[in-house]
Formats: sequence, structure tokens, C-alpha cells
Amino acid sequence: MLRWGLIPAWAKDEKIGYSTINARAETMADKPAFREAFRWRRCIVPASGFIEWETVGKKKLPYHFRRPDHLPLSLAGLWERWTKGSEPIETFTIVVTEANDLVRPMHDRMPEVLADGDIDRWLDQETSPETLQAMLRPTDEGLLMKERVSTRVNNVKNDDPACLAVEDASLDLFQEAP
Repeated sequence: MLRWGLIPAWAKDEKIGYSTINARAETMADKPAFREAFRWRRCIVPASGFIEWETVGKKKLPYHFRRPDHLPLSLAGLWERWTKGSEPIETFTIVVTEANDLVRPMHDRMPEVLADGDIDRWLDQETSPETLQAMLRPTDEGLLMKERVSTRVNNVKNDDPACLAVEDASLDLFQEAP
């Protein structure tokens, strides 16, 4: 198991991991925090989906983006091993790219979901940086669907299947109480 929030090998302490949970596809090859991991330590982060929030008035409504066939998503990731602490720590980050039309109403970025045919090339250390960069693009529209899910997911203390319970999007959640 790796910890989310990449700690570069050169980092003086592990606190940098709080600001490196995502690596922008467009700049990771040049950013010192991600450059070496992009070249030599790429990984796949399997996920059932990801959550983005729509803000309506004062409410934040969560949407779960997933594959319609319920197969896992293969998110592009980078990993590092940090050895400057008392114990080595292995960490990772998720590569993010610009949002596709499905995600864009809620957020301008989204995880890089690799196409099935790109997984081996992403992991192959012989793949050129130019080829890797060309693979990083918004996910094809037909690969994902979105469902509004329970607002339980808005609280980090909630970690159970009820967080992904599908909500009826047609309910009038915005009606003010008398």
C-alpha cells in the first residue's frame, strides 16, 4: 500500500505530500516534484470511480463518475520512495488533466483515466516522454457516466457503502423550509 501525496526522494520532510496529491499532466515532466517519477516510476491507480461536487446555492451535491459496466478505472499515477525519515515511505500521486464535457460543469480538471490500450505503454520504462504526453488527454465521453450520490460522502468521517448510494436527482433539494 502506498500513501497518497507524493514525497519526492529529495524532500527534506514528508509535509510536501499534502500539496502533491495531484500532478498536472501538462507540467509534471518539468516540475521537480514529479519529473523523476514521471520518467521512471509510473503506476496505475485502480479506482471504482471518482467524486466531484456541483455547487448549487449553499449546497454541494456530490456526483460519482464511473464506468457504466462497473469495471475499475485505471488512473495514471506516479510513485516515489522517500528514505529520509526513520522508515521508508512509499507514496503516489494521481495525474490530472483537463476535464471532458461530462465533468467540466463541476470541475475544470479530472483524473487521467487511461484507455485499456494505453496501460502497458504507461508502465513501460522504454516509452518516450513524448509518447507518454500524447496519451494524456481528457477521457472519452462514452467511458464514464455520472450519478448523484449521498451527501454522506461530503464528510471524511463517513467511510462506508452508503456514501455511494444513488440519490434521486429529480428531488427538489433546494426548496426552502417554511
